[in-house]
Amino acid sequence: MDIQDIIVSHDNTRNHLNGVSTTIVQGKITTIIGPNGCGKSTLLSVISRLHSPKSGTVSLENKDLLHYKPKEFAKKLAIVYQQNDIPRDLTIEKLVGFGRLPHQTMLKKNHDEDSKAIEWALACTNLQHKGTTSLEALSGGERQRVWIAMALAQQSEILCLDEPTTYLDIYYQIELLELVKTLNEQHGLTIIMVLHDINQAIRYSDHIILMKEGQIFAEGAPRDVITKDMIKEVYGVDAIFNEDKQLGYYMMPMGI
Repeated sequence: MDIQDIIVSHDNTRNHLNGVSTTIVQGKITTIIGPNGCGKSTLLSVISRLHSPKSGTVSLENKDLLHYKPKEFAKKLAIVYQQNDIPRDLTIEKLVGFGRLPHQTMLKKNHDEDSKAIEWALACTNLQHKGTTSLEALSGGERQRVWIAMALAQQSEILCLDEPTTYLDIYYQIELLELVKTLNEQHGLTIIMVLHDINQAIRYSDHIILMKEGQIFAEGAPRDVITKDMIKEVYGVDAIFNEDKQLGYYMMPMGI
């Protein structure tokens, strides 16, 4: 996916984009990080076609995203938002089944193919034994996995996640990020996600895009981007970095 000179303007100075250009590498986990209001979720919304830029282009397989028909685009990219509203008495299986809509028409439905895709999505998210359970009976972490399962049922090549660990306790944060890693490594999904936690971004990303004030400040491998100088410049925080056999490379904020 090629992103060229994207500009998004707002009335205020937050969440805008000012000439953003980058390339999302197929088959990798790319994480967008940065301070609040830097434009990271805005960039994800442009990538997912939720927001049209004032100027610039995003192309996938040498085709402008805006030229894809809705169902055609849904087969290429799925997105899971930070918060999702739907009647909680809906069952998991029914909700996940909505992910099959891009593959269906009024005249043609492949029930066997749909069933296989739904079963696969539930198995990937470890929800295969809860298909008849209603959403209101689930924990916050389980609900987030249901939304990911619905996205997986689309059988898209790219999965976008907008701050997927927000509002989750630490157990469900790690569980979800391990799921993301598995989807990438075992099923070949290209992942694009927005995260707040810098250490989680270091641990679970192949490529990091660090944003500041609507622009890409730095990008590359986690160790190259997340450095003492970068953290001070972008976040205004002093930090030290350590290396541990189990934890790997990680950051410890020290003060301002």
